[in-house]
Amino acid sequence: MNLPYQELTGKVIAAAIAVHQEMRPGLDEKLYERALCIELAERGIFFEQQPKYEATYKGHFLGHLIPDLVIERTLIVDAKCVDAFGSVHDAQMIGYLNITGLDVALLLNFKTWPLGKKRILRPGFQFNPSQPPQ
Repeated sequence: MNLPYQELTGKVIAAAIAVHQEMRPGLDEKLYERALCIELAERGIFFEQQPKYEATYKGHFLGHLIPDLVIERTLIVDAKCVDAFGSVHDAQMIGYLNITGLDVALLLNFKTWPLGKKRILRPGFQFNPSQPPQ
């Protein structure tokens, strides 16, 4: 099955698995985020750590949304340390996707063994496998 951003998410998941195998579960999620940044940089994958996006309502500035990582200006990555992903995590990523205008988010759970991972698509995103995403 051809999924949106499959190659990019695969590279990020491989980097996260390397971090997870080295550090093991049980640490604070910010430590995993920082280790993932090191791993991504070593693999030559461009990322921004905690970029700021303006959140507005009816043209009024509300504040900043700050995702953990944005990979290649395309993919939001959020590191978690939770027993299991829940609907609250999906909702958070959908909110992030709506504000950033990006199409795909990747949740990574470093508390579980093996590494937990979940892809979230922006509602309304239309994926055409014959035309690669831009």
